[in-house]
Parts: sequence; structure tokens; C-alpha cells
Amino acid sequence: MLVRIYPENPQEREIDKVVQFLRDGGLVVYPTDTVYGLGCDIFNTKAVERICRYKQMDPRKVNFSFVCYDLSNISEYAKVSNDTFKLMRKNLPGPFTFILNGNNSLPKLFRNKKTVGIRVPDNNIIRNLVKGLGNPILSTSVKDDSGVEQEYFTDPELMEERMKNIADVVVNGGYGELTPSTVVDCTGDDPVIVRQGKGELVY
Repeated sequence: MLVRIYPENPQEREIDKVVQFLRDGGLVVYPTDTVYGLGCDIFNTKAVERICRYKQMDPRKVNFSFVCYDLSNISEYAKVSNDTFKLMRKNLPGPFTFILNGNNSLPKLFRNKKTVGIRVPDNNIIRNLVKGLGNPILSTSVKDDSGVEQEYFTDPELMEERMKNIADVVVNGGYGELTPSTVVDCTGDDPVIVRQGKGELVY
């Protein structure tokens, strides 16, 4: 199912429709400020397992990100020092994934994971979906290394055609990009860029 949502001013009715799919355990393809993502409610175990089957990964070992609306509830899922929080506040919303040490409040499937990736994309559609859901969305990129033509990861209509047996909804929020987020590891004493992507980190 393809749902058109406009990033400048997301229609509340369409946002609510997609949020209901997430609440019901559905998988959703959505735009970010970088590549399109595939996501689900972090607390829905069956939905998380569906994504893991698609990615052919063990849910206990896989490195997914949590997409958050803002930084207000970060401490519910991760341990954040004052310096790291200041760094995140300077750069988010934006095209960054910050790797943080997880805490004991992580969803059951992720309890044995020591770290968690946090994203707050500069994109009104995904942030409104997270806000409507009321908790973070588990996220992985749609893009993979399967050799499929790149336009299948940037054009929502082609994505819907390719992923109709995997995702319940594909949000058409315009063309996506191919450059992923910049990944910053904040689990040590100093932040380390482990993947340079679209964002230039401001210290």
C-alpha cells in the first residue's frame, strides 16, 4: 500500500493511518533526511522479528537504530553523558546516528545488547510518525547490497513494487537519497566517527 504524505506539511489523517499500521505490528517504509528506512514499533516483537527475517539477521545481534522524535526521552533507552547530550543537541535533528550505551529499559528483544543507535532525522514525516506512535520506531535502511538498481531505493513507487510482500505500507514522501547517515560512536571517552555519511558533525 502506497500512502502519499507531504514532508513540508504532513497530513494528520495520513499520519494517523500509518501509525495505526505500526500499532498493529505492521512494517513501514518511510523517508528520512538520508536514505529511506524500513521500520516498526520497537515494542512489537513479532514485527521486529519480521524485519530481522527480511535482513537475515539475528535480533539479538543486529544493529538497528531507534528513530526518536527528539532528545527528551533518550535516557529511557540509553546512558547519555552531559557532553554527549550537548553534542547530540547541536547536531539533531540531522543526518546522524549516535551509538550510545544501552540501559535496562530497552525492549526485551534487545536487553542483551550493550549499545543502541539513536536517530532524530530532519524529516517531518518520520518524526510525526514517531510522535503519533508515542515511542521510537526501530529502523534499518531499505538500501542493501543485493545489486538491485539504485532507483529501487530512492523512488517510493518502485520500492512499493519491490517490497509489497515485506512492508505493509510504503510512505511516498518524495525521492530519497543514497548517502546514509554519519555514524558517531559515543560509547567511549570521546566521540568517534565510524562512518562518514551525509552529515558533517558540529562539535
